[in-house]
Amino acid sequence: MCVYCRPRHTPAGADSVPLSVDELVAVADAAVNCGISRIRLTGGEPLLRPDLPDIVERIGALCPDLEVAVTTNGSLLEGQARRLAQAGLERVNVSLDTLRSDRFEALTGQASLQAVLRGLQAAEQAGLCPVKVNTVVMRGVNDDEVADLVAFSAEHGHHARFIEFMPLDGGRRALPEAMVPAAEIQARIETRFALTPLPDSGSPGDEFLLGTGPTRVSLIGSVSRPFCARCNRLRVTADGCLRSCLFSRTEQDLRPSLAAPDPRQALTAALLAAAAGKPRGHRIGRPDFVRPSRTMFAIGG
Repeated sequence: MCVYCRPRHTPAGADSVPLSVDELVAVADAAVNCGISRIRLTGGEPLLRPDLPDIVERIGALCPDLEVAVTTNGSLLEGQARRLAQAGLERVNVSLDTLRSDRFEALTGQASLQAVLRGLQAAEQAGLCPVKVNTVVMRGVNDDEVADLVAFSAEHGHHARFIEFMPLDGGRRALPEAMVPAAEIQARIETRFALTPLPDSGSPGDEFLLGTGPTRVSLIGSVSRPFCARCNRLRVTADGCLRSCLFSRTEQDLRPSLAAPDPRQALTAALLAAAAGKPRGHRIGRPDFVRPSRTMFAIGG
């Protein structure tokens, strides 16, 4: 797992008990009851769960129009892509911050770049297309590879997504030193490629076609181009806490709702209340901004 997501040394016992399959499905059922049409299973690393195909299949069975996706670091994807597709998984987001083996190992602590690349190929072969490739751009780390990563995505038919570095990092690096603004990322891409803006689709960030297509490129400017006004996402952590914003400093434990006489009703009420209470903005860059106590790996980005 990348250093900006999880500290190198996590204290023993720091990870809480994760929700069971039945509990996850109950939360998903309440979400569908609220009108939510897309559910994405994130991490940590969701492919570490041996019961992930069962989770995907049971959540997908809740509603015929429900889209179920997974975000993964890709290191285990080669051996699981086909099984997940058979379980009903529709698409996958894979984190890939560099195409250089030395940098990959420095960022993740693992010499597994080739495994991730094989995982991308396995996802394509399993029909989980277009594969979305997520890159967190960091100044002095991988910002010189932006155009190369676009070329890689174009070659393989991926959807390239570039994400600004956010203050949720395990290493607690200073944001101004690490963050490359979306405008600069775009300028780096346009040194080699033409970008054609696409109409606002409600997705986070700005979307483009590479030239006339079909390759898509997204710039997720969470810091410099916040999309809070159109954010429609809620997050449930692996241990069952509901967050209305990635940067929330408060969260609601859903386990009491899961234990209620009518769990579906209690969970639905909690989800609707969280949606109604979403903050106006995350306030990054303002003097009163305070990082959440949990880092990205514990939140599930």
